[in-house]
Amino acid sequence: MQKQQAPGHHAARIPRHVAIVMDGNGRWAKRRFMPRIFGHKHGVDALVRTVQACADRGIEYLTVFAFSSENWRRPSDEVSGLMNLVLVAVSKYLGKLQKEGVRIHIVGDRAAVSERVRSAWQQVETATAHNRRITLSVAFNYGGRWDVVQACRRALALGLSPEELDERRLGQLMAMSHAPDPDLFIRTGGELRISNFLLWQVAYSELVFSNCLWPEFGEAELDAALQEYAGRERRYGGVPDGQSQALSA
Repeated sequence: MQKQQAPGHHAARIPRHVAIVMDGNGRWAKRRFMPRIFGHKHGVDALVRTVQACADRGIEYLTVFAFSSENWRRPSDEVSGLMNLVLVAVSKYLGKLQKEGVRIHIVGDRAAVSERVRSAWQQVETATAHNRRITLSVAFNYGGRWDVVQACRRALALGLSPEELDERRLGQLMAMSHAPDPDLFIRTGGELRISNFLLWQVAYSELVFSNCLWPEFGEAELDAALQEYAGRERRYGGVPDGQSQALSA
């Protein structure tokens, strides 16, 4: 049975699509004198909690930045640990997410990861393909610039002429074509940048930056971001309604 929205939330104020840069795992672990992978493991737990919280609030799409195309520059033991963590997370949480009605997409360049990781992703996507409560897109080995380039390459491979290629058509070739553009973009960890995440898709997203380190992110932090979002006026390059009426008077 689908849970009701949390008290105090109204459907009209809830973003349809939330994107999150899950930053701060390493610093959270360092403060506890633990290796960085310890923070990443607790970050997975925070992600599962957040998926549930988003679904409870009526959010239809959640997209998270799990591993960027630049993260290969990190120490080899951390990268190896992250790859193993993918397999552990699938084993530990797939059944729970499947029962909760979560559909999972893996977004990114799969060529560089091992066959074991690709097989785990395929298992996840197949097992959740018919779920409709919320769509979780996990960006892994992903970069916004890579996404634009791969979309252009697909357009060339399809033989599209310059006249046929516009924003709508290129958007259909993007890795996130299965979801609407994010309404709300959240970054935890105190950093104030987008870091090559969904560059095309966040053109008109509302940006919220939190000092909370990702393993500590929970319902209170999500609700704070949703409240800030609800107070924003989204104009998409236009002017406020009151000003528009004044100008036409």
